[in-house]
Amino acid sequence: MCGIAGFFAVTSPPPGDPRATLQRMIGTLHHRGPDGYGFHLAPQIGLAHARLSIIDLVSGDQPIHNERRTVWTVFNGEIFNYRELRVALEKRGYRFYTQSDTEVIVHLYDEYGDDFVDHLNGQFAIALWDASRRRLLLARDRAGIRPLFYAHAGGRLWFGSEIKALLAGMPQGARLNALGLMQTLSYWGPVDPETLFEGISSLPPGHVLTIESGAQEKLHRYWDWRFPSNRESSSAHRHRCIDSATQELRELLVDAVRLQLRADVPVAAYLSGGLDSAGIVALIRAYTDTPLRTFSLTFDDAEFDESTHQQSMVRHLNTAHTSLRCSRRDIGNAFPDLIRHTEAPVLRTAATPLMLLSKRVREEGYKVVLTGEGADEVFAGYDLFKEAKIRRFWARQPDSTWRPRILARLYGYLDRSPVANPALAQAFFGRGREYIDRPVFAHAPRWTTSQKALAFLSPELRASVGPWDAMGWYERTLPADIMSWSPLSRDQYVEAKSLLAAYLLPAQGDRAAMANSVEGRFPYLDHRLIEFSARLPPSWKVRGLTEKYLLRRALSGLLPDAILQRPKQPYRAPDSQSFFFDGEPLDYVADLMSGERVRSAGYFDPAMTGRLFDKCRRGTAIGFADNQAFVGILSTMLLDHHFMHRSVPETVAPFNPPTPFVHPLRQGA
Repeated sequence: MCGIAGFFAVTSPPPGDPRATLQRMIGTLHHRGPDGYGFHLAPQIGLAHARLSIIDLVSGDQPIHNERRTVWTVFNGEIFNYRELRVALEKRGYRFYTQSDTEVIVHLYDEYGDDFVDHLNGQFAIALWDASRRRLLLARDRAGIRPLFYAHAGGRLWFGSEIKALLAGMPQGARLNALGLMQTLSYWGPVDPETLFEGISSLPPGHVLTIESGAQEKLHRYWDWRFPSNRESSSAHRHRCIDSATQELRELLVDAVRLQLRADVPVAAYLSGGLDSAGIVALIRAYTDTPLRTFSLTFDDAEFDESTHQQSMVRHLNTAHTSLRCSRRDIGNAFPDLIRHTEAPVLRTAATPLMLLSKRVREEGYKVVLTGEGADEVFAGYDLFKEAKIRRFWARQPDSTWRPRILARLYGYLDRSPVANPALAQAFFGRGREYIDRPVFAHAPRWTTSQKALAFLSPELRASVGPWDAMGWYERTLPADIMSWSPLSRDQYVEAKSLLAAYLLPAQGDRAAMANSVEGRFPYLDHRLIEFSARLPPSWKVRGLTEKYLLRRALSGLLPDAILQRPKQPYRAPDSQSFFFDGEPLDYVADLMSGERVRSAGYFDPAMTGRLFDKCRRGTAIGFADNQAFVGILSTMLLDHHFMHRSVPETVAPFNPPTPFVHPLRQGA
């Protein structure tokens, strides 16, 4: 796991002092790779790498080149099947000079060209320079676990693992992208390729971007979450046995965990108290000889705390365990640092405790941690999927008074459940019926709630975007044949592309861990598991109102019944309550949310924002809409404070690379 940055002088010469530019860019990513820096400089191209050494600690420093030194790469992430790929490549005559997973990339490119990505099982952001063709290739992993950003400016293409690296190299300052903000306040995150920064794009998951001299550019999708049509699904599973599918799933899970345990440093795991993370730890215990070290979060607020279930699993699996207790004040104090790392607003604070937990993981001497993220998207675990199932059942008889009562079986973990009051539940979940035959139907209630934050935007910002139909806009990004899929498949696809890719993997995954130089790994997002689950009948994923049905079967015998049968409880943390104590805001909150600061930034209406601030200060903002709006506005103001109108982001680290990792032979072709 590392950070990468660089530039390609497409139509203009390299900037001023190319080496100094690369040093400035990679210096912003010191937290991603504190173990050393490496560079490759040649006419037109500059590649930089900040290393977090996990595999091949001695000789695996980057950039890496092929035998002829015509192909160079810097790479962020892991190629989990690199050993198998290396064996196959050596049989074809390729010679390796390192033991790293990175080197398979340059040889695979020599062998397969742009299709080399099809052979990778991993989580990665890759920049590859083909010197003979004067061609830069950027590639991102299938699920979007590792970030990669790029921008065109001054006749050059700039790229990096984080936006702050681009800002450190590009000549102009940063400006907020109004469309990206409206998307975030609607869907919880910007939709690739949009970002919160004007002129800066995110390479979408499962895509390859190639740029050649003369500015020829091509964006190619090599993978996507694909589900069969109803007709294909019925035919494929007519003779299939659920017992054989359960066995196949367990074998895939075991292999995914086995591959993701590969490292030359100790590996830990998160243990949340739920099925997903417990399943990963149980698989490690049952099928490997890896020493178990686990970490978890606990909260002062009982509504968010899962320590009872965590300790049950610790005893069951006999793990060496560390719990980090997180208070509301801890969250409020650390929140500004989180936004420096996310480089985007967030609508809830849940990523902040995870960032604090990764700090503890690193302090305990671990660089790698396995997590249960992704299981809910892959195997349909969220209440949203069950809620949509009930609402579709209800829509067949919209005048029924008893059908919507089934919703009462959901959200038992919430102190203020949206279904606690039957009349309010019927009113809330009755909204969006007009979307019953559209692919965004399941997400309409959540997005309707989130979009209430749009009312706080300034008239000028709203006008700069023009008419905004969040549901219709998102539908234009979806596959043309999506309505031929089952309703659950449609719901899963939208969830994977919106919440998972736009919020969970960036904010709660990559950025929360890499803030403290920790690599998160996600076995449930092995692309083989995604493809396997996509082919399953919907009833094998949600059976009645039991979510993740087949996954529970596959983990049977490895977990206590109390965990195996426990309903999904999403990970959450206190939101607006984390910023006010005894009716007084934290100092930075008072400053950023003042009428003067809000008016000066120009993103939000000062009067409306002031009323929301007072409501949160009094402790009367108890609904999801108010909490999400407040956190979204505050984090946008923090984003403005950290990045906007600055020529260089304030997070630039002093450039002082450890000498052993800077190799003179790799500074030129």
